[in-house]
Amino acid sequence: MALGPGSQTHADVLRSTIRGAGLKVTAPRVAVLDVLQHAPHSSAEQVFAEVRKSLSGTSAQAVYGILAAFTGAGLVRRFDPPDSPALFECRVGDNHHHLACIGCGLIQDVDCVIREAPCLTPSDDSGFTIFSAEVTFNGLCRTCQSNRAPQTA
Repeated sequence: MALGPGSQTHADVLRSTIRGAGLKVTAPRVAVLDVLQHAPHSSAEQVFAEVRKSLSGTSAQAVYGILAAFTGAGLVRRFDPPDSPALFECRVGDNHHHLACIGCGLIQDVDCVIREAPCLTPSDDSGFTIFSAEVTFNGLCRTCQSNRAPQTA
């Protein structure tokens, strides 16, 4: 299918997104953003492994720097599930949380019940103005529950 006049390719959209955040567009930055759009909840190591497939000269340090720049610019959200390295995703600007399977490590997004940030209020804010609250619900996904179910003879 040919693109019509004024149509943007996926790469064009990625470049515009990076530029719109006030960052310089580079091939590694485009590759990192592309990976995160196709594989949300990825660790820096996972992003690096995917980027290396298309840009073999990219270093882990460069990927870490790009993730930090994207996080600072609001293009990417970092979250820290328990017993896991930091994970990154492109879903930003909303008030969502995560379900984390302690069996297999599956991470899924879950919308906040209240829908407004912050959806939790601390018992003592110590004078802080609270903008957001990060919640991770830990449990077992359906597959892990099935695998742990006792087997009958």
